[in-house]
Amino acid sequence: MGHPFPIREIARQAGLSEATVDRVLNGRGGVRESTAREVHQAIADLDRQRTQVRLVGRTFMVDIVMQAPERFTTAIRAALEAELPALHPAVLRSRFHFRETGPAGGLVRILDRIARRGSQGVILKAPDVPEVTAAVARLAAAGIPVVTLVTDLPASARLAYVGIDDRAAGATAAYLTGQWLGDRPGNVLTSLSSGFFRNEEEREMGFRGAMRARHPERRLVEIAEGQGLDATQYDLVRAALERDPGIRAVYSIGGGNIATLRAFEDLGRECAAFVAHDLDHDNTRLLREHRLSAVLHHDLRQDVREACHTVMRAHGALPPAGPTLPSAIQVVTPYNMPPQAAV
Repeated sequence: MGHPFPIREIARQAGLSEATVDRVLNGRGGVRESTAREVHQAIADLDRQRTQVRLVGRTFMVDIVMQAPERFTTAIRAALEAELPALHPAVLRSRFHFRETGPAGGLVRILDRIARRGSQGVILKAPDVPEVTAAVARLAAAGIPVVTLVTDLPASARLAYVGIDDRAAGATAAYLTGQWLGDRPGNVLTSLSSGFFRNEEEREMGFRGAMRARHPERRLVEIAEGQGLDATQYDLVRAALERDPGIRAVYSIGGGNIATLRAFEDLGRECAAFVAHDLDHDNTRLLREHRLSAVLHHDLRQDVREACHTVMRAHGALPPAGPTLPSAIQVVTPYNMPPQAAV
């Protein structure tokens, strides 16, 4: 395939040897299909980061490792690549390792591979389980700083966490839900993608605590393990609605909102209040159509910028700074959509 990049640049981007890249580019065989995909993905990443490849300066290669639905990882990729040209005084390049679901062992293998081949930093969104915590310790022992993004691993050797105060976000969702329901009766469905993500657990605790204090009469019905994917979310929501005819509102902590709304519609049920997280492509469209009541959002570009700055500080490329403060929580309605919202 045609490309303007030297083999050594492609090899560095892909984390592979130059000989392997050469075999893929020249169709010599003897390479796994998954490895060939990594080479082609590296070229695509280099093409998007073309301005960074051309810059001269101290270069940092940062690995972005995430388990999240594709709609969210797409937003993260776009936010980071928009920020890269402004991350002076160093030159940052990024490699992406995204997956939607799967056992933690897959993430551990990715992290251990990064530890072996080297990196200037890892930005990580992963479930809070012991095997991931152990992999982070191995990265730290290899001198690779890890910054957790969006969801934390507080017992790990990570350098910092960048994201919102999730308990405050959950309490905000409870306040909004209570205001919209008013004096009308109704129970609330809370939906998590997984019970192993710290941010979702914190949001649920904040929501439950505020609802218990302000609206103790309302029953909270929890579903989990839909992985934020429409394909698995629909059956979970439909079953919950069939079990509890009193559900009239949703706090979507983990996503899958198209499927959630379809379950309500298919059963002829009203959803009087629906609070979700993140202005990804799906939620932006649903909010514009007034099918969501509000989205709790935070500036992903600001978050990835802070994560990259933290990595740069770890290498002495920026002066030390104080503790990282939580990102601001924005309550977005159909009437105050930010200009950069996905279209």
